[in-house]
Amino acid sequence: MKTIVETATSLSKYVFVDDALVTIGADNIVTPSFIIGDLNTGNATMHEGVTPPDDWSGNKYTFDGTTWTANPDWVDPATLEEEGV
Repeated sequence: MKTIVETATSLSKYVFVDDALVTIGADNIVTPSFIIGDLNTGNATMHEGVTPPDDWSGNKYTFDGTTWTANPDWVDPATLEEEGV
């Protein structure tokens, strides 16, 4: 697998299978299915050959290139929907 992390926070934003063509450019990131407009070469880093946690979700973990760490500020979006937020 590969993950794209926000460089400033180390938050893992997306994960992709190893063979997915993901291109980080100066203005955005192009993936096989969509374009990420708020991340680019200036604020994102891609790590390849990683094994994300089984319960991975965007922003739920940080990744420093070696270690996955649970984000203490992460809130399950499904919980917010149940609360009507």
